[in-house]
Amino acid sequence: MNIIFLGAPGAGKGTQADQISELYKIPAISTGVLLREAIKAGTELGKSAESYVNSGALVPDEVVIGIIKARLTADDCANGYILDGFPRTAAQAQALLDMGVEIDLAVSIEVTDADIVSRMSGRRVCECGASYHVEFNPPKVDGICDKDSSKLSQRDDDKPEVVLERLAVYHEKTAPIKDFYENLGKLVVVCGQQKVVDTSRLTREAIANAGFLPKAQ
Repeated sequence: MNIIFLGAPGAGKGTQADQISELYKIPAISTGVLLREAIKAGTELGKSAESYVNSGALVPDEVVIGIIKARLTADDCANGYILDGFPRTAAQAQALLDMGVEIDLAVSIEVTDADIVSRMSGRRVCECGASYHVEFNPPKVDGICDKDSSKLSQRDDDKPEVVLERLAVYHEKTAPIKDFYENLGKLVVVCGQQKVVDTSRLTREAIANAGFLPKAQ
């Protein structure tokens, strides 16, 4: 089962990807996490991507395609995987087809721009890749990651001015990918809710209706 989660930055696709990943024991692959790991490690990839990530612009296709192609060859992808944050352009979507990657379903989490700005100002992240929100998805202990007990922080690209730039880029270059997968008959749309549990229920129902998961209880 190979699934793509689409949606604007802050729409909650990463949270949903993590939940489906845990349910079916297949990896959730986040290009954002892969890029931030490369930046932290100071690799050549990280150095070339850093300025794009910090400004909210898209990292060049050839860079992202390269790391995704390498990641999908890992053993843990043998039984399926979830892509979060890729593809983000039509060229990236086409690249997946050219690589012979079979995508079973593309799930688009829809949230208004105003709600996105509000959400992202309250988002907190851990270096392990876990993401929280101070109001809608708080950690068990304020400011501390549930997974590894590390201190949470706010990313530079969650600042309002950067969020607005990221949304502009999303509407111009990423939103049209919905048409790409709709034309392939593989798109399902979920209206993101304020409460994570409600979005999770709708997401599982949408995937179930597509024939991949049992209906939510």
